[in-house]
Amino acid sequence: MSPRQPEGVPLSGLGTLPPQVGAVPPEGGRRPFSVYLHVPYCRVRCGYCDFNTYTNLSLGPGASAGDYVDTLAGELALARAAMEEAGLPPRQVQTVFLGGGTPTMLPASDLARMLELVRLTWGLAPGAEVTTEANPETVDQRYLEDLAQAGFTRVSFGMQSAVPRVLAVLDRVHRPERVPQVVAWARRAGLSTSVDLIYGAPGESLADWRRSLEAAVETGPDHVSAYALVVEEGTRMWAQVRRGELELPSDDDEATKYELADELLAAAGYEWYEISNWSRPGQRCRHNEAYWRDWDWWGAGPGAHSHLGDVRLWNVKHPLAWAGQVASGRLPVAGHEVVDAASRELERVMLGIRLREGLLLRGLAHGGEPVTAAGTPVRLVPVVARLVGDGLLDGVAAAGGRAALTLRGRLMADAVTQALLP
Repeated sequence: MSPRQPEGVPLSGLGTLPPQVGAVPPEGGRRPFSVYLHVPYCRVRCGYCDFNTYTNLSLGPGASAGDYVDTLAGELALARAAMEEAGLPPRQVQTVFLGGGTPTMLPASDLARMLELVRLTWGLAPGAEVTTEANPETVDQRYLEDLAQAGFTRVSFGMQSAVPRVLAVLDRVHRPERVPQVVAWARRAGLSTSVDLIYGAPGESLADWRRSLEAAVETGPDHVSAYALVVEEGTRMWAQVRRGELELPSDDDEATKYELADELLAAAGYEWYEISNWSRPGQRCRHNEAYWRDWDWWGAGPGAHSHLGDVRLWNVKHPLAWAGQVASGRLPVAGHEVVDAASRELERVMLGIRLREGLLLRGLAHGGEPVTAAGTPVRLVPVVARLVGDGLLDGVAAAGGRAALTLRGRLMADAVTQALLP
């Protein structure tokens, strides 16, 4: 969760949700429901990180690591009461994700209790996916066994790179050989595994990136995420770049590294299902898909964001302020906004086009709707025909009524999004 919160309107009273939280999706029905739990503690704050994280574990009453779960319990109770007051029908939780920060800075028993709080508050759907992020140095075999025993189903390890020099630039403190060890322990405990990689670190060569990809494949996780490094203004790395101490790679360098990732991961049996994510069959991250598919979710913890119906909400950022709000019986929401039709269409196209399945062409408003009939080819609107001709959208998918990105299209997803918007 980014420390820079958007502007918005505070909730009234002690946390009355606006009526738009009950808005139904255009296709009707009820959105599935997920929960995100933000754990803000880290051992080291990485130079590129602009998330809402703190290396001080003793921030004060209700905000310290030892008090965190108690305060979280208070927020979840307030959230459930606010949702019931708003008339939202009860829904079991389909996916739970613990992120941060580093959730595994807390004892495994705390993470187990957090999951139990979600179960007691809303109930877990049969087969619910339950994931925690973890840094390789913060867990051992017993810790992972305890997570599995508590009901966790996945763990996502922050691998980032297999090259010590690159890890040092990123301020990562684990040793590369630790990653296959923790993945093996997790697998032995019965947990599905994912590793996160970052490409485009200052000074990272193409050979370095190949080495990291090959190490990830050799480790054998069920899922791989590969993200281009984004250096946000205000971070320590941003200051180093401005002073000329570090040099960021070119767009062409990052594109080449992405293409290499897709090539090597595909050859190893991983299928891309979202621009930055690849998985073995049946091992997609359902929680991340919840964001891309416009599900509802409640985000608990300092700085966490939520989405209910047509409403976006975000919590107060600092753990002390968050804990103070909860202690006073006030839902710790700093602000909210009601998403208008234009913004919702932008989000629908921007997020949906990132998925392998893409978007239904008949849902696009640009240039009129294509005509479809059983056994009849799709008549492509001009903008879609142009994107197919430019090699950005898949022609076979378009003929079947969907806008789906090619490899080249994935590299230019923002441009495709803008072209598809009215």
